[in-house]
Amino acid sequence: MEDALVWAGLGALALPGLALKIKRRLELSKGKHPSLAGHAKMSRRVARLLPFYEYDEAGFFNSDDAPAEVVARRREGFFRLAELYRARFARSAALTAEAAEGVSDLQFTGAYRVPFQYSRLVREHLKGGSFYTASAGVTVTDADGNVFYDLAGSYGVNVFGYDFYKTCMARGAERVAALGPVLGSYHPVLLENVRRLKAVSGLDEVSFHMSGTEAVMQAVRLARYHTRRNHLVRFCGSYHGWWGDVQPGVGNPVAAEHTYTLRDMHPDALRVLRRRKDIACVLINPLQGLHPNAAAPGDSSLVDSSRRAGFDRAAYTAWLKELRQVCTERGIVLIFDEVFLGFRLAAGGAQEYFGVQADMVTYGKTLGGGLPVGVVCGRRELMKRFRDDAPADICFARGTFNSHPHVMGAMAEFLARLETPEVKAVYAGLDDTWNGRAARLNARLSEAGLPVQVANMQSVWTVFYTRPSRYNWMLQYYLRAEGLALSWVGSGRFIFSLNYSDADFEAVAERFVTAAKQMEADGWWWHDGRTTNKDIRRRILKEMLRKRFLG
Repeated sequence: MEDALVWAGLGALALPGLALKIKRRLELSKGKHPSLAGHAKMSRRVARLLPFYEYDEAGFFNSDDAPAEVVARRREGFFRLAELYRARFARSAALTAEAAEGVSDLQFTGAYRVPFQYSRLVREHLKGGSFYTASAGVTVTDADGNVFYDLAGSYGVNVFGYDFYKTCMARGAERVAALGPVLGSYHPVLLENVRRLKAVSGLDEVSFHMSGTEAVMQAVRLARYHTRRNHLVRFCGSYHGWWGDVQPGVGNPVAAEHTYTLRDMHPDALRVLRRRKDIACVLINPLQGLHPNAAAPGDSSLVDSSRRAGFDRAAYTAWLKELRQVCTERGIVLIFDEVFLGFRLAAGGAQEYFGVQADMVTYGKTLGGGLPVGVVCGRRELMKRFRDDAPADICFARGTFNSHPHVMGAMAEFLARLETPEVKAVYAGLDDTWNGRAARLNARLSEAGLPVQVANMQSVWTVFYTRPSRYNWMLQYYLRAEGLALSWVGSGRFIFSLNYSDADFEAVAERFVTAAKQMEADGWWWHDGRTTNKDIRRRILKEMLRKRFLG
C-alpha cells in the first residue's frame, strides 16, 4: 500500500513536467512550416520513396493530354531548337560531355536542370554546354564564340561586373607578389581588410575562411561554444551552405539532430524562440525575403506553375527587427548570413539595408574580389576561441589557406573600391532602378498575353508562371537560344550585376519577351481552361504510385 502511494505521488509530481514537455513539443510543431520543407525527417523519408520513371517520346510531348495539333507544334519546336543547339553550341557541348566523364558535379547539374521525367530527351538534344572562355561588361563568351548577356552572376559573386573583379585580382596580386604563397603568417594588407570589415559590419573582430559554407560553420560553432547550447534555428527554405546542420532534409545523408527548421515570418516561430532553452543561434539568409518558406527555385522542381515569389521590404524589415528583439531577450546569437547578398543591396550589406544589427555576420563570394573567400565578423565576446579559466576548453578553427595573401590582396582592392565615389554612386536608387525594370518587363509580358512574370529583390530575380503547365522548364532553353546565359537552376534565379545599363537591360528584356513568345507559339503553354496546379500534382502522384506498385 505504501509503495503504491509512493508511486502515485511520484506520478503526480511527474505529470506537470510531462505536460510541459508535451506543450513545448506542440509549440515546436506549430513553429515548423506545414510543408515537407519544414519537416526534415519526413522529407527525407518521402524522397527515398519517390520512384524513377521517364516518359517516352510520345509522353514527353503530351504529358498533359494536349490536342494533336499542339503536340505536333511542340515536337516541331523542340527539334528545331535542338538543331539550333547542335549548330551553335557544338564545341561547348563536346567539352562538357568530355568533362562530365570525370567531374561528378557536371553529372549532377546536367541531370537536374528539368523534372526527371523529361531529363533524358532534353540531355540528348538540348546540349548547351558549361564552358566559357571570356567575360566583358555584362556578357560572357562560350567556347563556340557565342556572346551571352550574363544572368547567372557567378552564383552571386558578380555584383559590379566582371571587369571590376579582373582589376581587383590583378592589382591585388601585384600588392602581394613579393610574398607569394607563404601561408600561416600574414601579409600586412590583412590589416586594411580587418579595419574596413569592422567598419562595414559594425562588429569587433574578424575571422577569415575559404568559403561561405566554412564561414557559416564557424559562426555556428562559436555561438554554440559561448552559449553552451547545442541547437541552431534556420528558417524553412533557407540556404546556408551544404554542411549537415544547415541542410537537414533532402541532400544530406546524415540527419541533423540539432537543427530546428521553423517557418519564416510567423509568430509561432517566435514563440519557439521565446520558450526553448537549447537554442544557441538563429541563422538569417535575407534572400528569403524574396521567397519566404520556399527553397531556391530551380527548374528541376517546376512540375506545375505553383512557384511564387515577391518581396515586401517593409514586412521583412519588421520581421527582422522583431526577431532581433527576441534573440536579445533570450540570449540567442543572431547570425546574418550575407554570403550571397552581402554588398549587393547596400554598401553596408543587408544589415544596413534592413536597419538591423546582428551579433555575427558571414560574408563570402563577392568580398574576395573574384577569389574564394569566407569571413565571419562578430562581437568580441563571441569570437574568442578559448576560455581564460579553462585552458583545455577551446573552439578550434584553422585552415591552411585562410588569409591567403592573394585573396587578401584582391579583398583589399574590393573593399577600397567600395569607398570610391564611383562605386558609392552605383548604390544610389537601387530599389527604384531594379523595381522599375521588373515592372516594365512584367508590363510587356502581360501586354503580349504571356503566362510568365518576374519578382525581384533588387537585382536578384525569380521567374514565375501564371497559367498551369507542366512545361515551364522549357523556357530556359528558349532563353539560351536568344543569347541569355542562365545558371543550372534555369529560370528560378536571375542574378544581374549592378553595371547593367538601361540599354543592356532593354536588350535582355527584348530577348526574354522574344523567347517567351516563341515558346507560346510552339504550344508549350497550351491549357484546356480547366486544369489546375492541384490537378497536375495529383496526376504526377498517380504516375508515381503506378510506378511504385505496378512497375
